[in-house]
Amino acid sequence: MNPAEQLKRGSEQLGISLGTETQNKLLDYLALLHKWNKFYNLTAIRDPQQMVSHHLLDSLAVMPHLWAGRWLDVGCGAGLPGLVLAISKPDWQFSLLDSNSKKTSFVQQVIIELGVHNATVHCARVEDWHPAKLFDGIISRAFTELGNFLRSTRHLAAPHGRWAAMKGVPEQELARVPSGCRVESVIPLKVPGLQAARSLVIATCEENEAT
Repeated sequence: MNPAEQLKRGSEQLGISLGTETQNKLLDYLALLHKWNKFYNLTAIRDPQQMVSHHLLDSLAVMPHLWAGRWLDVGCGAGLPGLVLAISKPDWQFSLLDSNSKKTSFVQQVIIELGVHNATVHCARVEDWHPAKLFDGIISRAFTELGNFLRSTRHLAAPHGRWAAMKGVPEQELARVPSGCRVESVIPLKVPGLQAARSLVIATCEENEAT
């Protein structure tokens, strides 16, 4: 199965409707990732078909469980899941943050080449970053364990903001949620073409709950 058919079939299995233009833009992103990966070592996965399942579909699997608004992808790496979500949700706003300048340079190039107008990228350590506007949602794919994720990003969440942590099997991490924060739900995910366990942890903290 070629990557285009794999993406089309996989997104349908996830219950996600992607227009032809969106699918093409996601495949263009994958082509750029494959090209730049030869020089920048952005991902350990080099096979295009594996990239569809491990990167595109893995990122898309969380989309039905997210909410509209301003999003921050912490530790975005090569743009996962932030760029995939930004391409798929053009009405939402995404900021992508990483301290690795090679990776943020790649993300910036993708934003320019593909015209992803609802995404910006920033190179900084999360603890030192203080944007003008806070976020309705903060997501991470492979940033750190759940407790550290919540602690290091609480200053970035709007009063009603919530967190979405992409995890494998998160049970051990759930016991280390910091005081004042709680896990709202743990959503099991089934990613087409991916045998590994996947889940999405939705969390909130007291000062960030709606009053």
